[in-house]
Amino acid sequence: MKLFLVVIICAALGLAVAWAGGQGGSEYGPISVMLACGALAFGINWLAFVPANIFKTEKYYDLTGSLTYLSVVGVAAYFSQPLEARAMLVAIMVAVWAVRLGSFLFARIKKDGKDRRFDKIKTAPMRFLMTWTLQGLWVILTAACALAVITSTSNVPLGVFAYVGAVMWLVGFIIEVMADEQKKAFRANPENDGKFISTGIWAWSRHPNYFGEILLWLGIAVISVPVLSGVQWAVMISPLFVFVLLTRVSGVPKLEHHANKVWGDDPAYQQYKANTPALFLKPPAR
Repeated sequence: MKLFLVVIICAALGLAVAWAGGQGGSEYGPISVMLACGALAFGINWLAFVPANIFKTEKYYDLTGSLTYLSVVGVAAYFSQPLEARAMLVAIMVAVWAVRLGSFLFARIKKDGKDRRFDKIKTAPMRFLMTWTLQGLWVILTAACALAVITSTSNVPLGVFAYVGAVMWLVGFIIEVMADEQKKAFRANPENDGKFISTGIWAWSRHPNYFGEILLWLGIAVISVPVLSGVQWAVMISPLFVFVLLTRVSGVPKLEHHANKVWGDDPAYQQYKANTPALFLKPPAR
């Protein structure tokens, strides 16, 4: 019963943010396009849960997340024509990010065979449903600023907010891709089996991929500023949500706990941990 209540609360929160962000924006019948996109995000994940629960598999979880981003952005763009430059810019940014991350995570789980986070969850239907619901909420809250821009009817020319935000997004995207590719190459080398990565951009931060992720979504939030008004400002939960999620919930804490279990007694890891920031980039001492 408690888990079912969590599912209801998550859906209500996501739809509330989508409703707020869609105020004054494009409409589809009696509702805003952004609210329709919020409902679509949950619908896709609940539909994907059905076969995933039957076969007790999480192999398509991350891929479904990326497809959800592409679907809601595509629907938002289609029903908000004609798109102005800011909307087109943001739509392309989210699509590029979703395709890159989705393909990367899907390839990784195909190689690994499973995601250890789901070992116990996928055998408990209600807990498993909750994770799919949380993914729908993740999509809505993370993409809230982007969807508000895409569905906005305010035609504000590109300016300093757009240019600064675009640079932030680009830098964050490059950092995230660089970090993922460096770690992928590190793990592919048999000589590194059982070792932790501390080279390349990983010498600058213990979680540079998460730093890049936070920065790129913050960039999209900056781009959205000129078109927001009234209750639409609720979409600014997006960068805050990404930051809290990655630094307090499912990102850094879980990986730090795992690293401490595996390498906690390793003097080399202790030195790496002492000299390298958990998130923000800092050039390594020479």
